Amino acid sequence: MKNIASVIILISFLSSCGSGERVSKEVFEEVNQAMEVKKLNEAEIYESAMIWGDSISTTAQKELIGQLQNAIAERGVTGAIAFCNVQALPILEKVSDEYNVEIRRASNRYRNPNDQPTEMELQILETYEYNVENNLESTPNLQKIENGDAYLYSKAIIIPGGLCLSCHGDPAKDIDAQTLQKLEELYPEDKATGHKVGDLRGMWSIKIPKIEVVKRM
Repeated sequence: MKNIASVIILISFLSSCGSGERVSKEVFEEVNQAMEVKKLNEAEIYESAMIWGDSISTTAQKELIGQLQNAIAERGVTGAIAFCNVQALPILEKVSDEYNVEIRRASNRYRNPNDQPTEMELQILETYEYNVENNLESTPNLQKIENGDAYLYSKAIIIPGGLCLSCHGDPAKDIDAQTLQKLEELYPEDKATGHKVGDLRGMWSIKIPKIEVVKRM
């Protein structure tokens, strides 16, 4: 019954989402021409976009975690928080530019106000929250946006281990006083503490232009 409820929520969401943005005639014709030349159909493009989204989100995650671990080793947890405050966005922008997509993280329990979810992201996050609360799997999601000119790929971000609790855990037992002070200094609106391993931290949100998917097939 719980699995059915989760599926109903996701289907209802997907059927209701859309975008009023108009697709330019030039983009529409460019995509169709590329599809005809490569003899692609919509199902093949959708599958490729999903695979590509998985790859991009994995790359972004590795870049962030790798540089964060280096910062912790060099500066400690408190120093790493300052590093993330300055470098997290440029890291994601670098990956975005590499793939010609738009990458961001969204969360209801955000640390940086820039990570507040859009209306569309909020609905996806609520589905992931429901799944985590009911021990259901949160699989990546892909849907068309901008009248089919692009896709929105999303994937849940789960707290994987104890290291993350050093700045996202219980302030009373997981986060030391110096780190708490730095968090309060850099993120006065911080909502990202009080987590435990296995919690939903947020999600990857990646806008993928359809033409970029077609070009790479």
